[in-house]
Amino acid sequence: MTDQRPKDGMPPLAPDNGNPLYRQIYDRFRGAIAQGTLAPGDRVPSARALAKEMGVARGTVEVAYSLLVAEGYIQARGQAGTIVAPDLQPQAPPAAVLPVPETPDDGHGWHRPAVILPFQMGVPALDEFPRKLWARLGARQLRGLQAPDLSYPPSNGLMGLRTAVAAYLQVARGIHCQPSEVFITSGYNHSMQLVMRALLAPGDRVWVEDPGYPPTRALLAQARMQAAPVPVDQDGMMMAEGIARCADAKAAVVTPAHQSPLSMSLSLPRRQALLEWAERQQAWIVEDDYDGEYRYASRPLPALKSLDAQGRVLYAGSFSKVLFPGMRLAYLVVPAAQVARFDRICRLLSGTAPGLTQSILSAFMTEGHFGRHIQRMRRLYGERRNATAAGLAAALGPGMRIDPQPGGMHLVARMDGRQWDQPLAARMREQGMYAHALSRWSSLPNPHEGLLLGFTNIASETQAHALGLRIKALM
Repeated sequence: MTDQRPKDGMPPLAPDNGNPLYRQIYDRFRGAIAQGTLAPGDRVPSARALAKEMGVARGTVEVAYSLLVAEGYIQARGQAGTIVAPDLQPQAPPAAVLPVPETPDDGHGWHRPAVILPFQMGVPALDEFPRKLWARLGARQLRGLQAPDLSYPPSNGLMGLRTAVAAYLQVARGIHCQPSEVFITSGYNHSMQLVMRALLAPGDRVWVEDPGYPPTRALLAQARMQAAPVPVDQDGMMMAEGIARCADAKAAVVTPAHQSPLSMSLSLPRRQALLEWAERQQAWIVEDDYDGEYRYASRPLPALKSLDAQGRVLYAGSFSKVLFPGMRLAYLVVPAAQVARFDRICRLLSGTAPGLTQSILSAFMTEGHFGRHIQRMRRLYGERRNATAAGLAAALGPGMRIDPQPGGMHLVARMDGRQWDQPLAARMREQGMYAHALSRWSSLPNPHEGLLLGFTNIASETQAHALGLRIKALM
C-alpha cells in the first residue's frame, strides 16, 4: 500500500489522482529542486531505499529517476550514489519574497526575529566573541571526554561550573555564596520557573517594576500568579507605592543594577527598604542582574544580594548578554536554607543545558578568559554607546531625544509628544530595523512613550546616523 504521508516537504503520493506513481515521484523531485529544498550537489536516496520508504515497486522509482537524469535534474555517479546536478540553475523563482520570520507577538510587544536586525535588544556584539578560543576549548573538552561525561549532567549543573560562578560572583559582584547555592539553568525563564515552583503558589501577588521586562509578567500569568505593577522613578522601584498598592505581595522581581528598561540604579535607601520589607513580610526578592557588568559612568555596583543578611534574595544571572544567547546558560543563586528545596525542584524540571557546553564555559571562566572578555566588551560597548547616541541625535534632531544611560546595552529614544511609539516601532520592523515601544513595557495608565534601541551591534557613528535618517523618514 502506498504511503500517503508527505516527505521532505514534497506533496504526498496519491494513487487515485490520475497520474502514474512514477510521474508523481518525478514531479516531487522536480518541485523540490525548483524550490531549493534540494540544492545542487545534494544526494538523493537510492532507488531501493526510496522504494522501501514509499511503499512502491523499485521499478517505479527507477522510471522516475531515469526521467530526471534525462532532463538533467540529477546525475548517477555509480557507487558514489545519485546527486542533484551540481551546475543546475533554478528552474523557477520563488512565488513571493517572504518577510523576515519571527515569533509571534506574545501580547507584550516581545518579538524575537530569526536574524539579527539593527538596534535589536538583548544581543551582545557577536562579531567580537572569541570564537576561535571557544572552539579550541571545545576541542580540548571533547578530546578529554570520559564515559561518565556522556551521561546525564546533574540537574543543578556541573560542579566545576557552579564553583567557577561562585568564585566570579564573590570577586565581581560582592556575593558570598557556596557552589551548592548556585544552580545552572537554561535561561531566565527557567530560573523564574524554579523560583515560582519552589517558593510561590498560584494566586500569589508579585511586585514587578513598571515599566518592566514583559516576559516576567507573562511567566507570572502562565503560573496563575498576579503581577502587581509598581512605578519607578530616578531612584528605581518606588517602595512606598508598592506597599500602598499591594502590601501583601509574596515576592518582588527587580533589576537593581540597571532598571529594565530605563537603566537607572536602585538607590541604596531603596535597596535597604526593599530588604526590610521582604524580611518583615517574609517575602522573596528576585534580583534579575541581566547586564550588571556593563556600567560606563563608574564601576559596576555591588549586587543587592551582597546586602542580604536574612536570606530573602535570589540572584538571577545570565551568560546570554555577556557571551552569546545561543549557549542557553544562566544561573540562579538561592539562600542556603532553600538549597534542598531547589534541588528537589531541579530534579523534577530537569532543564539543565548539555554538560559539554557547561564544561567549555567552566574552562573559559577558570582560565581567566571570561573576566578579560567582559573588560573588553565594557570598553567596546562604551564606544558603541557613545557613537550610536551621537549618530542618532544628529539624524533625528529635536523630534526625538536620546536619554543618557549610565549602563546597559540599549538606549532610550524619547518621543516629542506628537508620535505614537507602537506604530513607529512596527514601521521600523517592516523596514528591517528593530525597536521596542516603551509604552508596551507598562501596564499602568498613560505610560511614557519612546523607543528602546540596542546599540551593541552598531559598529560606528556613521552607521547609526544612516539608520537614524531611515527612522526619521518613518516618523
